[in-house]
Amino acid sequence: MASESVSRAGPSSASVPTGSRVHWVECPRDAWQGLPTRIPTAAKREYLRELLAAGFRHLDLGSFVSPRAVPQMADTEAVLAELERPDGADFLCIVANMQGLERAQASDAVTSVGYPLSLSETFQHRNTGMDTARSWELVEELAAAARRSSIEPVVYLSMGFGNPFGDPWRPSDTAEAVTRLRDRGIERLALADTVGTADASLVRAVLAECDRPFDLGVHLHARPDRWRPVVEAAWEGGVRWFEGALAGVGGCPFAGDELVGNLPSERVLPWLAEVANTAPVSLDALPGLATSAAALADSGRGAAGHA
Repeated sequence: MASESVSRAGPSSASVPTGSRVHWVECPRDAWQGLPTRIPTAAKREYLRELLAAGFRHLDLGSFVSPRAVPQMADTEAVLAELERPDGADFLCIVANMQGLERAQASDAVTSVGYPLSLSETFQHRNTGMDTARSWELVEELAAAARRSSIEPVVYLSMGFGNPFGDPWRPSDTAEAVTRLRDRGIERLALADTVGTADASLVRAVLAECDRPFDLGVHLHARPDRWRPVVEAAWEGGVRWFEGALAGVGGCPFAGDELVGNLPSERVLPWLAEVANTAPVSLDALPGLATSAAALADSGRGAAGHA
């Protein structure tokens, strides 16, 4: 386990903005994790350096989970080992258990760990191999242990806008989970539309139930031409923390729609810059980065013409 004296100098929960300032998390991990062909470690690292050079400072860039479950992310340690983290930047990796957290603690580069806590019993079993009761216990254990190593815990409430499995769910269930987590001292919370089925009215309904929606993040999935209504609904509901991936790569294999992916950063960020009158990254760099993201995704799909 990493020493508790390691100085990570990452952002705290207080860094999540309110008002009009946009907090954007770029998610190459979510873009890459389902791709069947391994992307070379050096190619991943070079792409991440390009993101940092363009001003991205909040990156969801790896996961410490079983390499059998997610082979694409098996090289997370190697990617981080030679990736310099700028002062104040947040490098987040996903963990699913205490063993994953120990791997994160061993890397000086990691400043935050994310845990996917599902509001669907079925999805929690599929995603982490445990029931929701045990997951709630684990969240508290992970948060306490992470903070002892100066790592910030982030909880993603997956299936936060309903689920396709027939498990009982209401918007108030998401709000109650938010309150329960905050009561346990966990403030960095993002609501995930895991399968990309939420429309604008459902986003509004969920946020209307939640206390302090301006302190919440949203990790939404959508078809490339359907991102704007849900992003507008979240913005109008008070959300300022958004997540996505360049070229809209990635998403959830349970979506049942191969066109559903992450919010396309190169489209969403200019819109957010217009409504917020500020841009968290270089907008001029986005088209080229989106091209690079699409090329990496093609290589991960084993498409012809890519290494």
